[in-house]
Amino acid sequence: MPTENELFSAVDALLEEVAQDDLPSPEERKRLREAAGLSQEQIAKALKSRRETIGNWESGETEPRPPKRAAYARLLEGLAARFPAPATDVPPAPVVPESFTGPAPVPAPAAEAPAAPTPHAAVRPAPAAKPSASSRRPGAKKAVPKKTTAAATTNVDPRFENGPLAVIDCEDGQVSAYCVGGLVLDVPAMTIPALVDWTLSEARLGQARLHRYGRDADPILVLTASALERYGLPAALSEEERRAGRLPAGHKVVKQIEKAGLQMSQRGFGPWARLYRDPEGSRRRCVQLCILPWNALDAREWDKRDDPQLPTMHPADLVQYLGLYAARVITPRGSTATTGLELMTALRPPTRAQKDEATGEFKQAYNDDALTAKYDVVPCEVPDEHPILKGKFARHHLRTPAEMLMEEPYDWCRPLTDEECANPYLVVVDLNMSFAAAANGLTVGLNGPTHLENNPTFDPALPGSWLVDLSHVDLSRVRINGRTVDGSRLPSPFTPKGDRPEGPAWYATPTVQYAVQLGFDVAPLEAYVRTQSGRYLDPWYKRLRDAYIATMADMGVTTDLQGQEFLDAMARRKEVNPTMALLETAIKATAKGAIGKLRQRSRGQVPYYEPYPALERWTWRPDIRAAVLATQRVELHRKLMKTAAAADLYPVAIGTDAIAYPSPGPSPLDVLPPTVEGRPVPGFRLGVSPGMVKHQGTQTVLWAEAQFEERGGVFNIANLIKTADPTAGDGE
Repeated sequence: MPTENELFSAVDALLEEVAQDDLPSPEERKRLREAAGLSQEQIAKALKSRRETIGNWESGETEPRPPKRAAYARLLEGLAARFPAPATDVPPAPVVPESFTGPAPVPAPAAEAPAAPTPHAAVRPAPAAKPSASSRRPGAKKAVPKKTTAAATTNVDPRFENGPLAVIDCEDGQVSAYCVGGLVLDVPAMTIPALVDWTLSEARLGQARLHRYGRDADPILVLTASALERYGLPAALSEEERRAGRLPAGHKVVKQIEKAGLQMSQRGFGPWARLYRDPEGSRRRCVQLCILPWNALDAREWDKRDDPQLPTMHPADLVQYLGLYAARVITPRGSTATTGLELMTALRPPTRAQKDEATGEFKQAYNDDALTAKYDVVPCEVPDEHPILKGKFARHHLRTPAEMLMEEPYDWCRPLTDEECANPYLVVVDLNMSFAAAANGLTVGLNGPTHLENNPTFDPALPGSWLVDLSHVDLSRVRINGRTVDGSRLPSPFTPKGDRPEGPAWYATPTVQYAVQLGFDVAPLEAYVRTQSGRYLDPWYKRLRDAYIATMADMGVTTDLQGQEFLDAMARRKEVNPTMALLETAIKATAKGAIGKLRQRSRGQVPYYEPYPALERWTWRPDIRAAVLATQRVELHRKLMKTAAAADLYPVAIGTDAIAYPSPGPSPLDVLPPTVEGRPVPGFRLGVSPGMVKHQGTQTVLWAEAQFEERGGVFNIANLIKTADPTAGDGE
């Protein structure tokens, strides 16, 4: 005879089985809990689960699985008996998760029959009630609303209908792939090689090319900590593995990959691991793994520096964040700098297929508006450790401006005058996306250098580097728009430190051109120029500009806002939508990092004067980086001159793109007042568009004087003022 416990166990098993399909809809679950006055924490404690898990059950992002499913069903059944739903003829709308802001989707009409499940996931309206976990398949879409660009919701490429990437997570032994738009796919793969093959054959992930001659983006799988544990990967790299940037060759997962016939890039299995099989015809078969716990998404670029939240963000929220970045910028390829550089190539592909009229066959051809080869480098343009400098200088020789092109952003500060000390505040304004804005419309070299000797004539149409003496340029008294500007209170536009040049030095074309525009004669001694040029960075700038403006608009900061209305919107934007605030940071880091990547240094990868991997890239172009930075600096100086001429305002410090002004009040409106006609002062204008300025922070003049006394004046005050609160110490 069976015992009582055996009978109860059998009954519980039946109840558990029945509970697979009798859960109320997600919105009803939340209604029942709130009607009973229970919190998510209380239910989580009773079910031995996490509060986030209960929230996901109530939002429809995930479904409870046995054995917790039966217990949760029993709880909901008891609550439903005590708190019946009010009578209504209107079906409830899907519940929007608290962690994601955006419009709720419109439920389908009640009379509309549900579409039959298909082998692959198709983009269609999400049902109000989610199917059970046992019946989920790749075609089952979750009722999770999304807020994204039109590019992500219309004209979907059927090859990539599930989006550009997925977050792989494991809960209660079940591996799930969270995709953009709320779609969750059950992942049957038990190993990393099987996961890659499943992605290539079934997942329908990836992103269509951004240019007709480009290539489609490989699918990205973001692995969470629970996924690492499920697939036998360590939760963190050891110190030795971290220095190497990869797992050792003898690790069991690496052996699984090799045994399965998959190939890895030379980087090996690290935070960004690329696994692939040989192509099938013209179709690439490559998957990239982004391992979140291994710091693949650096908090300095993708997250909040003071309190990183990506490691704890729910997979459904994380995939919306990264998916929106992919839709507006490009599928992440590594760091934001690497991704920004990839965006340049994606928008300006170097090659195309061209039909040979004689044979009728297609062959590779080069595009005229792209970077198409690795060219010779110029000694004055390369960093100190470059192999071309071996034997030219001593190991620790500091190259002079006549030996090295020193086009860098401003790092300038001067003491306050007695008159300026009478102002109670220092207000810092910051240029939006200054490096991207400098790239807009900039003509850069597309081919290799041509050496011009014997005092060549300066030609502003030739991008490159010029050895010229600008020490004679005197900007102490310059007339702008009929008014005299005291140039002694402004930095020189020709050096990063703002000092007046002392003799011949190497300058990029935009710097020399600015001297000519100011009315001074220039007489180059020699030059390295590029005879083929173009506006290579224009599409890159436009895509980042559109991404930035759209993201700021999602936080309530639109291009039509002015004055105090703009400042108020900027101050509250991060509270309006924290996810969009992360996206803002990532977009700005993409723009800035990509420009720096054009002259990537070895960073200790190899000994001095030995080749390092970055030098093999066609996009290793220090001359283009120099042109962008020179443009950023001289355009900033141009605005300083206009502001000084129009309002007699002079900065006391500049840190890259942050400008500190003495001010009678704590607001930028106190230091940048409108003209008598009510228009913005010429020069700096408040606004969200790239090249316009926003408020970076305010401090008191007394605080600044204390900093000068404490630090001895060897620092830049503009870099310390990064808060709008004048009592917040050093702004950190």
